[in-house]
Parts: sequence; structure tokens; C-alpha cells
Amino acid sequence: MASDSSTVPAMNTTAADEMDGEKAPPMAPLSHLREPPATKRGARTRAALVKAARKVFERDGYLDTRLTDITKEAQCAAGSFYTYFANKEEVLAAVLLEAQEDMLHPGMARVEDADDPYAVLEASNRAYLLAYKRNAKLMALLEQVAQVEPEFRTFRSRRADEFIRRNARGIADLQARGVADREVDPMLASRALSGMVSVMAYNAFVLGERQEDGTPVDFEELVSTVTRLWANALRFPDQG
Repeated sequence: MASDSSTVPAMNTTAADEMDGEKAPPMAPLSHLREPPATKRGARTRAALVKAARKVFERDGYLDTRLTDITKEAQCAAGSFYTYFANKEEVLAAVLLEAQEDMLHPGMARVEDADDPYAVLEASNRAYLLAYKRNAKLMALLEQVAQVEPEFRTFRSRRADEFIRRNARGIADLQARGVADREVDPMLASRALSGMVSVMAYNAFVLGERQEDGTPVDFEELVSTVTRLWANALRFPDQG
């Protein structure tokens, strides 16, 4: 169970991007998107611009990206950009909305009676950390954009709260079944533990934090550590 931000906890979704059967909030303002192109050629051009924008944003950062850099990368005329997007904010919204299914997973999956809660938690953390690692450059971009674009920051915070509440419901369910410590507040526990995993992912995959011997953080050790810390904090049954 984790979040998609180093400073604002939010959960990430792999395939379905759903929470308890409900569609998760989008990662960017839908008002920034226009109607899709009516022609195949238009759809191809728009897709090329979105792909190019992600590459340039991740390479140069949001503040230093110029629209001409995007059109050059997409190999299309500068004027073509304005057929599909009004400005840098609109193309950024398109990049985020296209990537959100791969970037986000819903945290710990629902634990059924026959499931091992620790194994479910470990699998969920693994899925989150893999998605974060794949999209580390985009996660770094989100960190930057949240500081300079209030509307994107609002959407990021709203999505964070939705996923935190989902995890809190999962913790409460485990408490009711006697698996998790009943004395902790589910919402505060969700915020604290999700934030912990998020910061560790950000440090490992965005900042490239190293171990004491100078080697990169081992992925399997990271999964094992965050899972054990989650389980210990909630007082799961002893795993040996």
C-alpha cells in the first residue's frame, strides 16, 4: 500500500484504475482536453505530440520545456500543436491522463477469508513499486508541476485523499477481522504508512538514493522492508 507522491500520499493503479469498483479520480483536469480528432490522421498527429511531450517533459522538466521542443520531437509543424492543444498545460494533462493506468494501482487488494493478508500486502507493494520505477521520470515531473500549477496540485491532492480513504477502509476491515491492531486510527495509519512507502519510492527511483556501500537500493529488499514495516505497524500475526 503506497502513494504516488513523495509529499502528498496517493495510491497508484495498474490495469483497471478503480477503487472498490468505482472509477478513481483523474490525475489531471479533464477540462484541459479537447474533443478527440475526427480523422485517423489527426489521431496519429495528436498521439505523436503526446508521446513527444512526455519525452521532452521528462528530459527537460516542465518549466524548461518549450512547445517548439515538443513539435520538433514529434516531427510536425509548430502550428499543428494548436490544432490539438492550446498550451503546455493542456498537453501535460493529456500526458498524465494517458499514463495514469500504468502509473497507479489501488493499494492493498481486498483480503478474502482464505487469503494470507501479508502475502496480499507484499504483492500490492510490489505492484506499486514496479509501476513507480517504470514511471520514475514522470513522477519527478509531477513533483515539479505540483509546485507551480495550482490546478494540477488540487487534482493531485484530491486523488491522494481518495486513495488514502480506500486504504483506510482496508485497514478497518483487517481490524474487524482481528488481523490488524484495533487501537490505531485507520485513516491516520493509512496516511502515515502510505506516505512512508511513497517517500521511499521517490528516494530510490527519482533521487537515485544509494545504500551505504554506494550500490543502488535492492528492489527485492525494498519490497520486503516496506511490507514488513506495514505489517509490524499494524501488528499483523508474526511472520517468523
